[in-house]
Amino acid sequence: MDFGISGKTAAVAGGSAGLGLASAAALIEAGVRVAICGRNEARLHAAASALGPQAVPIVADVSTELGATDFVHQAAELLGPIEILVANAGGPPPGNYASTPLEAYRPALELNLLSTVAMCHAATPAMIEAGWGRIVAITSMSVRMPIPQLILSNTARAGLTGFLKTLATEIAHHGITVNSVQPGLHETDRVAQLHPGDTTQLTAHIPTGVLGQPSDFGSVVAFLCSQQAKFITGAALPIDGGQCSGLQ
Repeated sequence: MDFGISGKTAAVAGGSAGLGLASAAALIEAGVRVAICGRNEARLHAAASALGPQAVPIVADVSTELGATDFVHQAAELLGPIEILVANAGGPPPGNYASTPLEAYRPALELNLLSTVAMCHAATPAMIEAGWGRIVAITSMSVRMPIPQLILSNTARAGLTGFLKTLATEIAHHGITVNSVQPGLHETDRVAQLHPGDTTQLTAHIPTGVLGQPSDFGSVVAFLCSQQAKFITGAALPIDGGQCSGLQ
């Protein structure tokens, strides 16, 4: 399927592994030129090499507002004005209310809320000028159904969802869509770290009976960036194999 975005430019944060890498791969397949970032230089360059000549690696740490802003600016310097932004970052440490000190919340909010706000501030002026843009943020199904032992992620990503919904309504008339995707359990390093060992107990709670494939996830991200998805904005789409049982 031709998504109508061949030749566009994209910045994909956290694109050296996991769902970020899968999203970058799907956009490249659609003909997009993509800048990816990561903190681990060796892994980043290996990922860019695997993605091919349409991928440009940028060593950046988007866990801070400054790092997130610099990534978008560097991507624009290398590719030209950024037309597609995929905002993504790793998760904060696990823990519950009792085990999580107050001082842990600020860096978690910077990682999973303010970093995306900063990337949007850096990317939207060029999109507004062009009259076209796509923003997709990778959050978590914890926004709909808080996950035990992930209180920091639950808190920060819920706040981010509120920001994205507000932003979507404010810039829609500029031809820019803003959506988020809420992954459930996929075959990624993050899931392996949080749930070491046999995945049988994990898949028992997923109606489809399997962990998600990052490549399938990436295809959904690419679709939301397509011309065909121009009437989808302000959406928060669960991609979780039916795991979240809520009606909304």
